[in-house]
Amino acid sequence: MTATSGLEPEVEAAKETRNGDVRTSRYATTGEGSTLLPSIVTIVAVLGLWWLITSLGLIKPLFLPRPMAIWNAFQQSIAGIIDNNTLWVHIGWSLLRVMSAFALAVVIGIPVGLAMGVSRVARGLFDPIIEFYRPLPPLAYLPLMIIWFGIGEESKILLIFLACFAPVALAARAGVRSVNPEQLNAARSMGASRSQILRFVVLPTALPEILVGLRIGMGVGWTTLVAAEMVAANAGLGQMVLNASNFLRTDVVIMGIVVIGFFAFLFEMAMRRLEIWLVPWKGKV
Repeated sequence: MTATSGLEPEVEAAKETRNGDVRTSRYATTGEGSTLLPSIVTIVAVLGLWWLITSLGLIKPLFLPRPMAIWNAFQQSIAGIIDNNTLWVHIGWSLLRVMSAFALAVVIGIPVGLAMGVSRVARGLFDPIIEFYRPLPPLAYLPLMIIWFGIGEESKILLIFLACFAPVALAARAGVRSVNPEQLNAARSMGASRSQILRFVVLPTALPEILVGLRIGMGVGWTTLVAAEMVAANAGLGQMVLNASNFLRTDVVIMGIVVIGFFAFLFEMAMRRLEIWLVPWKGKV
């Protein structure tokens, strides 16, 4: 039985062969290069509309400052005029917290997810816990983090870790369960050991799902950053935004949001490139 025997007729028809090479189907993605121009047009249009609305005075600066005010706030933050820390200090602390939590989620979440996928016992142990807290917003259990771990870095990193852990573990479990039983049977018939099956059959098949979970986990980590830095943080992008909101510095708030979004976007692009490198066959039939 070939790998394509289970495909639907329309998908089979979408595959074309030329000189013995299998070409990608019409359902495959066209690449990210084709989206560059529309993305640039969208950004320019949003900035132009923003500039027009604020220049005409249709919205008060307290609610939506002009783009130039955001740029001035950016320069002031770099110089350390806004608070006692420069923007680079805030960025450094936020990156440290997010990356530490994400690394823990990868190291712990992937093995737990794989164990849940191959073992009913592990699934019974971890699945209820993960599914119970996964829908809860981080602010719901933030007070517990403070009570249990204090107001140091441990509580901040743990809060972000818990937010990243669930999607990573669940994606790894879903990847394992997507393995074709025929592949497992074929590996067993050739005398492969359990560790060899896990390494050469299960992991390559589960890798696309795992990478998707890592992308989701990274995004959730950045969204949890502001909540984590509410815990008596002296520096950090979330702390800077919250502190500026207390003084109605909308320009600084928007500037901080833009910086957080920028770094989240960079990590998302890096994860996409990693996905293309590790699983180049994804999206192709």
